[in-house]
Amino acid sequence: MMKMGTLLKKYKKLLISGGMLMLAVVTWSFSDDLFEVSKNLEVFVSLYKEINLNYVDDINSAKMIKTGADAMLERLDPYTEFVPESEIEDYKLHYVSTQYGGIGASIFIRDNKVFISSVFEGYPAQKADIRPGDQLMQINGVNLTGKDNDQVSQLLKGSKGALVKLMVKRGEAAPAEKDIARDEIKQPNVSYYGMVDGNMGYIKLDRFLENSAQEVTDALIALKKNNPNGIILDLRSNGGGILQESVKIINLFVPKDVMVVSQKGKVKEKNFVYNTVNTPIAADLPLTVLVNSHSASASEIVAGALQDLDRAVIIGQRSYGKGLVQQAFPLQYNSLVKITIAKYYVPSGRCIQELDYTHRKDDGSVVKVADSLIHEFKTKNGRSVFDGSGIYPDLFIKEDKYATITQVLIGKLLVFDYATKYRDSHPKIADARSFKLTDAEYEDFVKYLSGKNYTYSTASEKVLAQLKSEATNEKEFNEIQAEYDILKNKLLNSKKNDLQIHKDEIKPLLENEIASRYYFEKGRSENSFKYDKELATAVKTMQDKAQLAAILKGDGSYKIIGKPVLAMAGKKAADKDE
Repeated sequence: MMKMGTLLKKYKKLLISGGMLMLAVVTWSFSDDLFEVSKNLEVFVSLYKEINLNYVDDINSAKMIKTGADAMLERLDPYTEFVPESEIEDYKLHYVSTQYGGIGASIFIRDNKVFISSVFEGYPAQKADIRPGDQLMQINGVNLTGKDNDQVSQLLKGSKGALVKLMVKRGEAAPAEKDIARDEIKQPNVSYYGMVDGNMGYIKLDRFLENSAQEVTDALIALKKNNPNGIILDLRSNGGGILQESVKIINLFVPKDVMVVSQKGKVKEKNFVYNTVNTPIAADLPLTVLVNSHSASASEIVAGALQDLDRAVIIGQRSYGKGLVQQAFPLQYNSLVKITIAKYYVPSGRCIQELDYTHRKDDGSVVKVADSLIHEFKTKNGRSVFDGSGIYPDLFIKEDKYATITQVLIGKLLVFDYATKYRDSHPKIADARSFKLTDAEYEDFVKYLSGKNYTYSTASEKVLAQLKSEATNEKEFNEIQAEYDILKNKLLNSKKNDLQIHKDEIKPLLENEIASRYYFEKGRSENSFKYDKELATAVKTMQDKAQLAAILKGDGSYKIIGKPVLAMAGKKAADKDE
């Protein structure tokens, strides 16, 4: 076997002139498999060299290496990823900061054409009267037909203050040119805060990127001026972000010198325990936290820590179950790799990671943590909580599922298009909180759908079609065809009434989309309050001091949906309903 010094020199740099592929190894663990690693790296380099020299067509070296890296990391977990130099800016925008130079609008593609999907209040697009539904035809003279989202985004983004020339078309009107100066666009982590019914403060936190803790702090300070009876922290559909930001946010409600989360991994130097370090600014205010199945990572740290410390009541649906910590490591040529380095544990000692990426099946599929491996832990007051599958809410609210027709109307952008039509014909509406469509206006929407393509199959129709297929295969369809035709006609007649049957869920979606056209994202939030079951439960819970205390003490005296709910009962209910 070659000497260790010679072996390490081979690790340091492997340079192939044919493909100009350089693999630099900065640090290595002096383990028994060092030779195996060296051997396999040399095999990989030789493989790439022969392909590069001999393959029948030219290859894209960067793309090929990226594909190889992605395939290698795919066997680990979805969060460990290689980021080449060309994707660094997108990576920072997604995982680190929300700032960039642009016009303050988002887009979507339909029929190879580019349309505005939303505009941000106070930014250049809104000031230039660009609206959702407008078609974006050209950017700086470049025709956008056939361009994808990334290509259009790159054309819109640029340095602050630089002019961008847009050609915009609204409805049947002639295209208009608009010269807009780009600005620094900063999408807030806190998309909304304000007072809701019952004199409760409400904070909607969408992500845990840079300055998210400061934004929550600022919102909390502003709300405290109204002497709220409690605070509602909304983490629904918040996919997480920076762990340290979650610790700071917990500290707003939890005393100094309290352990709120720890991370443990293979490398001891990367194991940390995070304690609160400041005096909280809302230590005594009643607190509820809203979560759903899309609340993940840092959201679960906040919800889990506040639950374990019996500081807040968690309301909603079971959270996603991501208990993994990532760290970015710089590589050569301005690239980087983001690696899962640890699992995190909330104060009770539980890790809520649901999927076991280490022990995959033979076909590569990932399995959930087995029920037999789920353990019980105790909160500060002795309540039962469990590891292995997200955060179970203290008050479980069954998630509403949209009917097929509602999903189709959203997916085919018919709700979006009607809101565009409504905005063009209504210069103003009532304030966002009170705005509601009249029954006559809903009927106008129904008429608007006449002639529009929104064909769909209901669940019952799919079952009936399956029945016909099975009966035909078994040569028994002729015997049941008469009954089949009768049932099919009944389903068709019932389907014609779907717009009325499901009016109560379609109408709020229309109102919400229309409100956003006048009052932007703030209006979208405020308009939804009157239909929000989780929000209403949070308000009611904090208004009833006895119930709030009973939940946090875990004495089993509180009820939801008519049943006594303990932690394990909530777990079973969530499993059943999801």
